[in-house]
Amino acid sequence: MSNITNARKVLVTRILEGDGREPHAQRKAAFDNAGLAEPLRTLIGKVARNARTVTDQDVAAARASGLSDDQIFELIVCAAVGQAVRQHEAALAALDAAAKG
Repeated sequence: MSNITNARKVLVTRILEGDGREPHAQRKAAFDNAGLAEPLRTLIGKVARNARTVTDQDVAAARASGLSDDQIFELIVCAAVGQAVRQHEAALAALDAAAKG
């Protein structure tokens, strides 16, 4: 296993299974960008698809739903890393297909 592959695996394991304020299932949902209720669905969706569109109002809505700043931060990190992993895997698959083709 390459160093980058191992580092990625350690990172993903840590954010999904390590200590945190948010339950593991909620972190996994943010990582996968799936199965979240509003207002988190909007916030996490923006983080995953187009982070520059996240607004103060998106974060305020998550806070108003009862989440602490620590919880919101954890979920945003999970969403960003989840999207990065998906993009990395897609890029590797494209390179593999190009090498075979």
